[in-house]
Amino acid sequence: MRNRIILVGVIAVLIALFFYFDLGQYVSLESLKARQAQLDAFNQENPWTLMASYFVLYVVVAGLSLPGAVIFTLAGGAIFGLAKGLLLVSFASSIGATFAFLAARYLFRDAIQKKFGDKLAGINDNIEKDGAFYLFTIRLVPVFPFFLVNLVMGLTKIKTGVFYIVSQLGMLAGTAVFVNAGTQLAQIDSLAGILSPKLIASFALLGIFPLVAKKLVDLLKNKKTQETN
Repeated sequence: MRNRIILVGVIAVLIALFFYFDLGQYVSLESLKARQAQLDAFNQENPWTLMASYFVLYVVVAGLSLPGAVIFTLAGGAIFGLAKGLLLVSFASSIGATFAFLAARYLFRDAIQKKFGDKLAGINDNIEKDGAFYLFTIRLVPVFPFFLVNLVMGLTKIKTGVFYIVSQLGMLAGTAVFVNAGTQLAQIDSLAGILSPKLIASFALLGIFPLVAKKLVDLLKNKKTQETN
């Protein structure tokens, strides 16, 4: 109980400091574009230091559900390039998401239950029926807020290891789109233009496919069982 109180206190302080010092101003598209030359120069001289700092900061931002994950993803592409940026972002975002998931499950369950309780019944039903396939779908379709999926999933029965692996796989396509966009940072005027309706629809179809495939397999199994009987 004491350790839980300490952890909650530390998280609360970190979030309060983020907003008190208005650190959100540094995780904006305008700020990233203005500092790209400085970051590139630092990367040339201290590549490992910058990579490690970037990775840790991304994990903290994602783990605390702070605003800025999209900008950090763009920064990964802008500073490190597509391949290295995708590798860093994929693992940092998944690890951070898992920290947020665990915090929701063990530290903030009551508060999240109170705020999103009306949505949990349906999500739990879908998790019971489709398990990892359902999580994969909502990870792949980028219309669902990153932080909300982490928090709400923490209150379901899904296992932590499954959550991490499926999150990393499910977010990979969307991550690649934003990291690639970051490599063309100078041409980006707003975040809204990165994901077109056609691209979102494509992600939705990819996300629905595993569920449809699972339903077809279940249908065929049931049919075969009935024929055998």
